[in-house]
Amino acid sequence: MRLIDRAGLVAEIRARAAGRARFLVALTGPPGAGKSTLAATLASDLGGQAAVLPMDGFHLDNDRLRQLGRLARKGAPDTFDVAALAATLDRVRAGGPVACPGFDRAADRTLPGALRIRADTRIVLVEGNYLTLTTAPWSGLARFFDLTVALDLDRAALAARLIRRWRDHGLTEAAARARVAGNDLPNADTVARRARAPDFLLRGDAPRAKGPDRHR
Repeated sequence: MRLIDRAGLVAEIRARAAGRARFLVALTGPPGAGKSTLAATLASDLGGQAAVLPMDGFHLDNDRLRQLGRLARKGAPDTFDVAALAATLDRVRAGGPVACPGFDRAADRTLPGALRIRADTRIVLVEGNYLTLTTAPWSGLARFFDLTVALDLDRAALAARLIRRWRDHGLTEAAARARVAGNDLPNADTVARRARAPDFLLRGDAPRAKGPDRHR
């Protein structure tokens, strides 16, 4: 594992992806670390060669989570359809255009087919908390990734960012703190304990991208 900055990461991706029809990068880290912001910024830096595939599109729907008694822990590793994510990554790896689900955070629901990876897209930036977990079924995703990058953020700064994110989504201060303590930070601890070491580590706040701040 090596420390890297954004410029160095862009150069590394370009060098490693040279001559490849498809090159998949896993961008991982705890919730709230800035993965989606980094992914959007890297995609912009890499020009038309790159697309972003968020893990959030593979949330189990809320009705299913209610049936499982897991709605309050939405965002935990077992609340995603990992098999569907693996099947999508398999199609992405094979090449050609691929329709992928997105996620509407305001409506708290997945959007089937909302994203599309074009046939001429060479670099796919897959971002999500659990992409490099060493526990099944997540561990089966390792075969898809050509490069893994983890975002690291000081725990206190991470907690403050997560509280601010939930306040921005309409929660009271008390509810936001309860959500972070009861769900987000336990999920961050899971990433810290169970993820395999990445190829590169990027520390500190992720750079801001133009457009809406997704804080994911």
